[in-house]
Amino acid sequence: MRIVIVGSGGVGESTAAIAKRRDPRGEIFEKIALADFDLAKAQAVSQRLGDAKRFPAERANAANVAELVALVAKHDADVLCSFLPVQFNPSTLQAALEAKVHHLDASTTLSVPHPTDPFHKPGKMLGEDEFALSSAFEKIGRLALAGWGVEPGMSDWYCRYAADHFFDEIDEIGVRDGANLVIPGATGISFGFSIWMTIEECTNPAVCWERDRGFYTVPPLSEPEPFFLPEGIGWVECAHVEHEEVIAVGRTQHLLKGVKKATFKYALGEEFIRAMEVLKSLNLHKTDPIRVGGVEVSPRDVIAAAAPDPNEIGKRYVGQTCAGTWVKGRKDGMARELYLYQVTDNQECVGLYGTQGVVAQTAFTGVVALELLALGKLQGYRGNPESGVRVPQEFGCDDFVALQAEYGFPGGVLEMDSEYKRAQDHARLVGGAK
Repeated sequence: MRIVIVGSGGVGESTAAIAKRRDPRGEIFEKIALADFDLAKAQAVSQRLGDAKRFPAERANAANVAELVALVAKHDADVLCSFLPVQFNPSTLQAALEAKVHHLDASTTLSVPHPTDPFHKPGKMLGEDEFALSSAFEKIGRLALAGWGVEPGMSDWYCRYAADHFFDEIDEIGVRDGANLVIPGATGISFGFSIWMTIEECTNPAVCWERDRGFYTVPPLSEPEPFFLPEGIGWVECAHVEHEEVIAVGRTQHLLKGVKKATFKYALGEEFIRAMEVLKSLNLHKTDPIRVGGVEVSPRDVIAAAAPDPNEIGKRYVGQTCAGTWVKGRKDGMARELYLYQVTDNQECVGLYGTQGVVAQTAFTGVVALELLALGKLQGYRGNPESGVRVPQEFGCDDFVALQAEYGFPGGVLEMDSEYKRAQDHARLVGGAK
């Protein structure tokens, strides 16, 4: 398989580094071209990987569809991957259509809040513009893999895996995410991922879904609740954040054992939440340009440019980050509750890939998906066509879960206290369990 990655930041670099470690001789990933508007950035990644022929660096303007199409043709690529700020997804999707290749991204197209009632009703939802292209991708017989990072992405695979293996009925799916990452001796806040997107997610209305109600919105960072994260992280407080998984669950509810509700909550910490509130109070979260000294600038772009680079400052973090899917339902007629998760150690990722943990954790799902696609193992679930715009729930998930450990990102399952767990514990206690 030959791949063009547009965007040589943390996720793009991690994708190439993980692919090289997985497939050092290029038997699966024959070529991965690294493209960026800043050619020096792509060249630096290529040099770090130590194989300019297999990982060539290119300059690309992601807003220029014709330029992207020419780049795909130059490398005879099978897949165009977009690891850019999501504002560029429309152009990379269009380029994939014109070049007649597969497309993969880690976040879908942007939402637009409801014009008059944003905290109750959705406007244009995340991925809506991307899903609208499904029939176009079907016509060319190619896949657009929408939101195939860790969240969204791995968390969506876990929805499918829980439905297939652990539940007879599902009542609720809630993606829950948090970390214990710190920079020793540092004060104040720092961004561990895309600054622009973090502000977007934390200031937009958060979308929820219920089977009887459909999609609806709530204020960002509302309804905080405690949640326990495994492997030494412990209790965190999670609150509503806008994210694609909720939309994916609503779109694939027919595959998820009768699921009735979906939410996404993230643990950010009091200091970070206060910082978001300050940004909002000063209108610094906004993206519309304002005039400053005769120059038009976006306030959010200024914040993103001024704050420390997440890809570099993130390498100083010590601790773990956890992403996972909390599922509530029934098994054998009894209430059951599970948390399917993946914990990544930041310093381990820095040592293995030269990139910080959050971006490496985001990248590995895409690499696994690309391997399955290259080997013909990314199979549509229950007869779904193997083309069009697709989310992970629409595919058989067992191969993905099996490969996690091989890739160095093993998953875990936490059986939470429930009627089903107590029955299983009792059976083991009296020798009835096999």
